[in-house]
Amino acid sequence: MKQDIKKKVIKRLKIIEGQVRGLQKMVEEEKYCVDVITQSSAVRHSLGSVEDLMMENHLSTHVIEQMKKGQHKKATQEILSVYKLAKFNK
Repeated sequence: MKQDIKKKVIKRLKIIEGQVRGLQKMVEEEKYCVDVITQSSAVRHSLGSVEDLMMENHLSTHVIEQMKKGQHKKATQEILSVYKLAKFNK
């Protein structure tokens, strides 16, 4: 994994961890539903940014190596698999 991307992912995951703890506290304190939903949406957005970074890393490392090794079909299948996951989860 590229070290700069790894640092960004870890930083964002720590932020997400704090967001989720905050979300849990909001539910425990019975905060206003719309506020909980807003925070939940922020967590989803943050997870999306982690996925984007991981895809960047995958494309710039693993896919390049697969292409160099002639594993075009494997690279294509992995990219399509992630694309379908992203499309399904919208």
